[in-house]
Order: sequence, then structure tokens, then C-alpha cells
Amino acid sequence: MQQWSYRYVGPAELRTLVRQGGEGRSIHSSADFNEWAATQTAQELAEPFTFVVDTAGVLRLAPRRSEHVVCAAGDEVLGAGEISFSAESGRWAVDEVSNQSTGYCPDVSSWPAVAKALDRAGIVRPSGFTHEVVFRRCPACRQLNVVRDGDFVCVFCDEALPLEWNVDRHAYAVTNTARIRRPHRES
Repeated sequence: MQQWSYRYVGPAELRTLVRQGGEGRSIHSSADFNEWAATQTAQELAEPFTFVVDTAGVLRLAPRRSEHVVCAAGDEVLGAGEISFSAESGRWAVDEVSNQSTGYCPDVSSWPAVAKALDRAGIVRPSGFTHEVVFRRCPACRQLNVVRDGDFVCVFCDEALPLEWNVDRHAYAVTNTARIRRPHRES
């Protein structure tokens, strides 16, 4: 199965916040997650967290008010969004998870990468995003849009938005052996 790699497409000034060692906590296993969760306060665990899935397929977590680009150390990601957790019958589970990241604008098709990272971390998960965000770039005015209620019309200039993801014309498919440029269509 082909996975897309997403580059940071957000404001350039937020990229300047990236510092070596400041990335999100890498979660490789259930032991990593349990260790990380033990360091969080009850108040922190009650709020969603910022997450990315790095290009190695590893889940990274950071406080909600963290920028995704900082959580990812400025690197490309396979997925990004917000996530919340709860403990159920002695196991951690995802309460809610979305692809809401205006820095990376991942397509809803990024779910398999997120699911695989959650599975690796031993976290019970839903079958898909609990809240899907549909991002599109307007071919006419180049503004980034969040499509609401299936209305593929630019909120800035009223032009039609493409049905296929088009936020970054330089996105790549990640396979086991190569990076393949994603076909880009303006409309």
C-alpha cells in the first residue's frame, strides 16, 4: 500500500520554532506510551495532544498547543493531527483523533499510517479518524481551504475546489524503495 509523505506547508515563521531536541516524544511501543502517559498530569491527559507520524512510521506526541512542525522536527510526515486518550480496562485507547493540522494539511487517506503507528504503540483505536478534515488549495487564488459539509467552493474567491487533495504539488508517495512524486492536478 502506498503512503503519502507530507511536507510542512504552513507559515514560514512557525518553522523557525523548530529546535534540535524539541520534537514530540517518539512512541515506539506500549511501554513507551505508558512511560510517557505517566509523566502527564490528569489535566493534560484530559485535553487532546498534537501528533505526527514520522516517515519511519513512529507516532510522536506533544502538548496540544505545540505546532505540528515542531513535533515533527521540521521533517516530512505520513500523518498529523490531534488526538486524545483514555484508559479502558487497563489499556490505553484513542477517544478522538483527527487529521487537523493546518501546517501539514494531510489528506484523510493518511489514516492507515496513523492506524499502523497506534497499533505499534499498543493503543486501542477507532477504525478511522473520528473527525476528518478535508484540505484543498484553491487553483484560482492559491488560498488553503477547509472543505465543510462537502461544499468544494473556495471561501476566499468562490471558485470550485478540486475533489482530489492538492495542497502541496510536491508531495511524495513513500514506498519501500522509492519516493514517487504525487500527480498534481489544479482542478
